Amino acid sequence: MCGVTPRAKRQIIAVIDRLYVRLRNGWGVLKMRGPSQVQFWFIALVIGIAAGGAALGFRMAIEALQSALYGVEDTHRLHSYAETLAWYWILLMPVLGGLIVGLIMHRFTDDGRVRSVADVIEGAALNEGRVEHKAGLASAMASLITLSSGGSTGREGPVVHLAAIMSSWVSERIKANGITGRDLLGCAVAGAVAASFNAPIAGALFALEVVLRHFAVHAFAPITVAAVSGTIINRLQYGGVTEFSLPDSGGLAFYLEIPSFLILGLFCGLLAVLLMKAIFWSEDLATGLVRRTGMPRWLRPALAGLGLGGLAIFYPHVIGVGYETTSAALTGSLLLHEAIVFCALKCVAVAITVAGRMGGGMFSPSLMVGALAGLAFGMVATLLVPSLAGEETLYALAGMGAVAGAVLGAPISTTLIVFELTGDWQTGLAVMLAVSMSTALASRLVDRSFFLTQLERRNKHLAAGPQSYLLSAFSAAVLMRGKDSPNAASREACLDLIGQGVMLSPEATLEEALPEFEKWGHAFIPVAVPGAAGGEPQLLGALFHVDALRAYSRALAMTAAEEHS
Repeated sequence: MCGVTPRAKRQIIAVIDRLYVRLRNGWGVLKMRGPSQVQFWFIALVIGIAAGGAALGFRMAIEALQSALYGVEDTHRLHSYAETLAWYWILLMPVLGGLIVGLIMHRFTDDGRVRSVADVIEGAALNEGRVEHKAGLASAMASLITLSSGGSTGREGPVVHLAAIMSSWVSERIKANGITGRDLLGCAVAGAVAASFNAPIAGALFALEVVLRHFAVHAFAPITVAAVSGTIINRLQYGGVTEFSLPDSGGLAFYLEIPSFLILGLFCGLLAVLLMKAIFWSEDLATGLVRRTGMPRWLRPALAGLGLGGLAIFYPHVIGVGYETTSAALTGSLLLHEAIVFCALKCVAVAITVAGRMGGGMFSPSLMVGALAGLAFGMVATLLVPSLAGEETLYALAGMGAVAGAVLGAPISTTLIVFELTGDWQTGLAVMLAVSMSTALASRLVDRSFFLTQLERRNKHLAAGPQSYLLSAFSAAVLMRGKDSPNAASREACLDLIGQGVMLSPEATLEEALPEFEKWGHAFIPVAVPGAAGGEPQLLGALFHVDALRAYSRALAMTAAEEHS
């Protein structure tokens, strides 16, 4: 700084110091209270663009691979083109796809299970907004191959998890706390869903309703920014067109048809439950078969592909995402028996694909099943009651939303997705009635949704709310007082209780520990590692009842504060 006076140098250094302090403090605020700060919105914008780009790239990759494997130019007409192919080619594609998927998942995961939306919900609730990276990337690749080779699922599940990986990486880099990590996750999911379906409103609400499972005001602005940015990414490639084109509707004869749509909602709720139960039953059957026969787990997706390909030889409508058949149902281009048969076979195909651990999501299949079921219902309703003035395609639209809403357990975002997919806002009453009835019924027959039921089957009790799942977030090893800690339980008292069979393993959660306190009535329970070959247990410390209740109470208070902020 030649020619600069000492006073000027001091002033320059002081300005630099103040700027450094502000940047450091701003970074700390961003990490700890990011969602409430305007700066956080810029990160939301970047994540929304990145997630939207990932969703767009995933969709384009599916279209490119489908074109290469099946030789079809317009992938939206996949099943029509597949009808012209040799039967062995239709059979071979899902088998080869399943084989590759099995090898990928065997190599990169511990359990061979494809990660999807349920794992994102679990990450939001139990892991501060983080999900697995390696297994998640492998799952995205597996789902890409599955959907490209004819798997009968959808693309929304993989892109949601792929977006969650991005937000998890950012959260780890900035060492975000739980609130910020969850809101970053919500931004990524909103951007991915909005880009995947060209549906910004539904993308934002899906992130809040399904993944975060609250509508906190502090999260709304950044999630909306991410959803809009993700939509822009989609429209740069595909424009502002909707996924489905509907014929002009003749309108509703409200007083006559409202009961029909209420009945349709109940019917679709039962159908959604049947679809979910069929998937879970098939999963249990496949898992039992693998266990009994000793079959390598990497062969499971290939066998599922064999079953799927055998079905597709006669009914190629079941392969792929199914938008062509869904469009045919929404335009009334199918006969009654076709709608019924295609609906039943799609349920079977989805169960085979998911139970075979081939990957993919549940939203697009539920749209197809719902549209077919709604069309069939409308045909029967107008046949039995000719005075009904509504069109059969309106029932297809309402049925599409009703089944999807019941499967996702998300009536608000599903209703809006249906509107944004079709561009038809004039039939909102019919869709809302059907969706509300179907979700109300289905949520009582399963654990609220397909995803939460999946988690319940893994002993993750998220459906019951934070008062239940937070119990599994704390382990005895984390909350216990070590044997050398201040105010630790006496060694003699601990050994005496162990001798009576009163002890906890380090991995035991509060879900297991609190009933033990109620059962024995002790102020503390020893935490010990069982001895090898019947030897003496190794004492680690003791979990005090008051410490367990204090941790649980704080977690509940923090959750309530986050959800109402």
